[in-house]
Amino acid sequence: MRRAVYAGSFDPVTNGHLWMIQRGAALFDELVVAVGENPEKSVAFSLDERLAMLRESVGDVAGVTVAHFANAYLVQYARAMGAEYILRGIRDGHDYEYERGMRQVNADLHPEVTTVFLIPPRDLAEISSSLVKGLIGPEGWEAIIPRYVPASVAARLIARGR
Repeated sequence: MRRAVYAGSFDPVTNGHLWMIQRGAALFDELVVAVGENPEKSVAFSLDERLAMLRESVGDVAGVTVAHFANAYLVQYARAMGAEYILRGIRDGHDYEYERGMRQVNADLHPEVTTVFLIPPRDLAEISSSLVKGLIGPEGWEAIIPRYVPASVAARLIARGR
């Protein structure tokens, strides 16, 4: 059974994340989508909110489970989950350089875990959680946000008013 872990902060989950999850589910028998807790990173949504948004967004994608981890390197978490693969997305050159370095460190720690990179299509490559959060607030933002996030996430954002 080919199991992979796709991890991130998902603050909030975007259509780019959803594309990665759908493609990962097609590539692997099981995909664990894990919210990583990083105490150094400030987040707009609680862990429970991020997990709920993910579950709402991927509920119909077969082979996907949603989980979270803290106080562990991603490669250690993947190994603990019995995953042979880590799935990562690359949107641009900056992502590539960062992810290449992390892949090397992960291989130093656990060479049996393989990192697989996917490049999203052009219309999704610029979408990030930071971009989405930056769009919230100015007049008319409620009409713009649904282009970039799953419908359930847009509904949550609009209901919150931020």
